[in-house]
Amino acid sequence: MSVYIIAEAGVNHNGSFELACRLADAAKEAGADCVKYQTFKSENLVSKDAQKAEYQKKTTGDSSQQDMLKKLELSYDSFVRLKEYCNKIGICFLSTPFDFESIDFLNSLDMPFWKIPSGEVTNYPYLVALAKTGKPVVMSTGMCEMNEISDAIKVLKDTGTKDIKLLHCNTEYPTPFEDVNLAAMKTMREAFGVEVGYSDHTKGIEVPIAAVALGATIIEKHFTLDRNMEGPDHKASLEPQELKQMVCSIRNIEKAIGTGDKTPSASEKKNITIARKSIVAKKEIKAGEVFTVENITVKRPGTGISPMRWNEVLGTKAVRDFNEDEKIEL
Repeated sequence: MSVYIIAEAGVNHNGSFELACRLADAAKEAGADCVKYQTFKSENLVSKDAQKAEYQKKTTGDSSQQDMLKKLELSYDSFVRLKEYCNKIGICFLSTPFDFESIDFLNSLDMPFWKIPSGEVTNYPYLVALAKTGKPVVMSTGMCEMNEISDAIKVLKDTGTKDIKLLHCNTEYPTPFEDVNLAAMKTMREAFGVEVGYSDHTKGIEVPIAAVALGATIIEKHFTLDRNMEGPDHKASLEPQELKQMVCSIRNIEKAIGTGDKTPSASEKKNITIARKSIVAKKEIKAGEVFTVENITVKRPGTGISPMRWNEVLGTKAVRDFNEDEKIEL
């Protein structure tokens, strides 16, 4: 099964329905499987005095988190039209809910699964509300200890979720390479017995590509139409051409992973005789002469006796005359 690639538009539409549609176009053009947004009512998501993350302060100034998010909201009607637009252009629509009202709304849009953000892993009533819908869940695990992931999985399973996949994640924007810890994917896969992917916040595309090589089955990556746009997440997002390059690279890597069977591929079989060697005459050899290290050697092509039979050939007598470089016969 192909790696499932989620192009995370998030709030990079800056509250504009038109920009949200253009982001869907860019995700489709890049070859992503899904374009994902974020659905919330800012007053239901954060309190009035909630502080912004340091990276948000750097990109949006000193306003409150609620004021920042208010400018990034799309109306529920816009999301209805956005899903219709995604259906029209042929890309899966997805949005992460950040409050209970948005869960109820998005549940009416018949999305294929829920994407739980890292910040909601410890939100018991939120997990219960999603689980009661019975839909599959993909859950990011940024900032999490293993016991917190285990607790969230138990809540989801006990309340109705049968299909759970996890995404390793680091929530710093951008994530320093030394903090990525891709090896944690294996730890979670073995501990919880579920498919594991990776939600990336590093600069560039090499880390998600590496995650695929390490077995990630889902990749999520923020993207924007222009990193110079105003807003909290643009600076740490890919631009459309970079997203396309990431998708192409992932598709190449998943082909390259292969089956694990060690055997010559169809494309290289023709090179076997060209690259390997045969036992040949080092110089002229007369019939009846004994083969020794002085009169035989190994050279390409590999169409004669394999050098692995070297000890078998040594000490036997030539059945006929051999010219220099002629393949030895027994």
